[in-house]
Amino acid sequence: MGALGRPRRSCLAVPGSSTKMLGKAQGLAADQVFLDLEDSVAPLAKADARKNIVAALTEGDWAGKTRVVRVNDLTTPWTYRDVIDIVEGAGTHLDAIMLPKVQTVAHVQWLDLLLTQIEKTLGLPVGGIGIEAQIENARGLVNVDDIAGASPRVETIIFGPADFMASINMKSLVVGEQPPGYDVGDAYHYILSRLLMAARAHDLQVIDGPYLQIRDVDGFRRVAGRSAALGYDGKWVLHPGQIDAANELFSPDQGDYDHAELILDAYDYYTSEAGGRLGAVMLGDEMIDEASRKMALVIAGKGRAAGMTRTTSFTPPA
Repeated sequence: MGALGRPRRSCLAVPGSSTKMLGKAQGLAADQVFLDLEDSVAPLAKADARKNIVAALTEGDWAGKTRVVRVNDLTTPWTYRDVIDIVEGAGTHLDAIMLPKVQTVAHVQWLDLLLTQIEKTLGLPVGGIGIEAQIENARGLVNVDDIAGASPRVETIIFGPADFMASINMKSLVVGEQPPGYDVGDAYHYILSRLLMAARAHDLQVIDGPYLQIRDVDGFRRVAGRSAALGYDGKWVLHPGQIDAANELFSPDQGDYDHAELILDAYDYYTSEAGGRLGAVMLGDEMIDEASRKMALVIAGKGRAAGMTRTTSFTPPA
């Protein structure tokens, strides 16, 4: 899950301009909900959307969910007012601010400084509000290592595929799918891997962006399965019908979870005094050692975060 321990298997986008959607989102099974002020909100609706979001955060029931607001990017005239109004109005009900189109360290540092000033003014814990950095163009990808380490507030790195595709002149209008003519390999593999390495080097979570064909759940599963297999922590969902698929894909299956817990129990036993203080042993037909334990910790951690219950147990030899 990353060092911060917040599950983000499914990250639901909710337009701040829709009070109906803001209300409905509270009862859905998404791990994270981000209330949007950027692309899903028209310019003339942004001021009212801020008020809607403050009311939803302060008056709604978001129990069990990570609460995030996506503000506008720093090339617009709305960003500073987004941050000030949201944090002053609902700072005690907010887990993180998502900053889109991050291109340099300076973007993250600007948000960090502004959040610190507001927190100090309001008497909130300094550093209590996290930052999610969305990478949406070539410049952001080139600078992603520095962006990931730009502030202790940074919790996640997020891939923004639509704007990224436009920024590199990709020959496609279907977000997340392979561009026409690219018939060998995966056109997104380098991007996804690059973001993953930067995030893990700084002990951050990493989230895949949206799949816009919202009624094509099989397509969502196929595309989400790609990033889940690489090790991503979750994916954006744009429709309630995508939530269950995301929660399933970014959790281990039951067999893998059980096996991971068995490896951890067996390794703890065999490396103990009672187990003979062994470093490498057999678990059934499989040799396990310290590297096996580290791999098992990842799978077991994801399973525990998902609330899974193990169905097997380790029995030390007589």
